[in-house]
Amino acid sequence: QVQLVESGGGLVQAGGSLRLSCAASGRIFSINDMAWYRQAPGKQRELVAVTSSGGSTRYGDSVKGRFTISRDNTKKSMYLQMGSLELEDTAVYYCNVQTFRLGGGLEDYWGQGTQVTVSS
Repeated sequence: QVQLVESGGGLVQAGGSLRLSCAASGRIFSINDMAWYRQAPGKQRELVAVTSSGGSTRYGDSVKGRFTISRDNTKKSMYLQMGSLELEDTAVYYCNVQTFRLGGGLEDYWGQGTQVTVSS
């Protein structure tokens, strides 16, 4: 019942910037954590950034100081501002949302992913 749609990916030169968006829709009682993950060819999926319902954030070591995660609870959306992009940032970026169910318990949802390609 919950859908996540990512947008904003594309091709960018090294040193450039992109802004990714994730919009949640459907039957959502409440959203807890929201996160961005990424997976490059031949590599395991890794955590990029997380934002809690209270606004706290944490980042993977490889993106600290370059990326900024944020959320808009009224729009049920999340964003990732990506700056100083490097070739190693090339990957499919996935939106992940943790929700509370009305009847109790947690659910986890994933978007389809959006491709980010950084060129030299």
